[in-house]
Amino acid sequence: MKNKRPVILITMGDPSGIGPEIIIKAFKKHDIHQICSPLVIGDFQVMQETSKLMNLDAKILKTDIGSKSIPDRDTIPVFSPSPDFKDFTFGKPSKNTGKAVFSYIKKAIELCMEKKANAIATAPINKLTFKESDIHFNGHTEILAHFSNTKNYAMMMYGREISTVLVTIHIPLKKVPGELSVEKIYKTIELTNSSLKERFGIQKPALGICGLNPHSGESGLFGDEEEKLISPAIEKAREKGINITGPVPPDTAFVHARNKIFDCVISLYHDQGLIPFKLIHFKDGVNTTLGLPFPRTSVDHGTAYDIAGKNMADEESLVEAIKLAVFQANNMKKV
Repeated sequence: MKNKRPVILITMGDPSGIGPEIIIKAFKKHDIHQICSPLVIGDFQVMQETSKLMNLDAKILKTDIGSKSIPDRDTIPVFSPSPDFKDFTFGKPSKNTGKAVFSYIKKAIELCMEKKANAIATAPINKLTFKESDIHFNGHTEILAHFSNTKNYAMMMYGREISTVLVTIHIPLKKVPGELSVEKIYKTIELTNSSLKERFGIQKPALGICGLNPHSGESGLFGDEEEKLISPAIEKAREKGINITGPVPPDTAFVHARNKIFDCVISLYHDQGLIPFKLIHFKDGVNTTLGLPFPRTSVDHGTAYDIAGKNMADEESLVEAIKLAVFQANNMKKV
């Protein structure tokens, strides 16, 4: 695969959400085949029905893994790892959709681990369907980490203007201070630095890290996590040659990033990073998982059941996710 366009697997996401629609629109409005060899892992019947219902006139091709045929620009090759749906309803997820989604993700991971594909771009899922289907994973990231045997991973939100990596993700705000440690913060810094080099082609990354408290604690006046946890992690990173600034007051860190002083900002909790990120990159932001043995990108939105099946979904985030998967895969070939 070194001298060819990277093979990018696009998992369909929840069949009853907007995943099938945005995939079709991505192929219809953009020349996906020009930048990669794409393969949708999903449900052939759902893709066909989506195209008919919305008058999208897509060419859906049921295919096998490793097919040598080169489809036309707007032809969408689909591999179905589980039986096609006989009956499904847009906007109404079920146990069956949860099981199907899990099969799409698992198959994509398998193909990447076997070196039959270079990267995965994922359409949105509903984590609740996993619980209802007795699938004991909280979401994409946990499944990817488990089946790729990855221990150290992090969530990056990538945009053309700013990017951020999170130290903690989906936990209550009151639990954030207790989840932070010097080692956890350092590992996130180190992973961000190495990923920017290997996957983004930035030879000397400039990182910024937020403080936890207002004004980064104001010398202990508003909290001591900066002095006890963040600063020691920064010093440890600097000893390893990492270029990192901080702790930067959270209300100014992203201004510096937008002014290109930082290549990436490390945020300590979910909303600290995602509020400024989505303010700028609400439509074109991409979620990517650092630390996996292959690139994985995802749309920066949910299943949108309220508009599923109504031909109202915007494919821009998926297109950006596919482009970022290609970009990372090409950079990893050079390493």
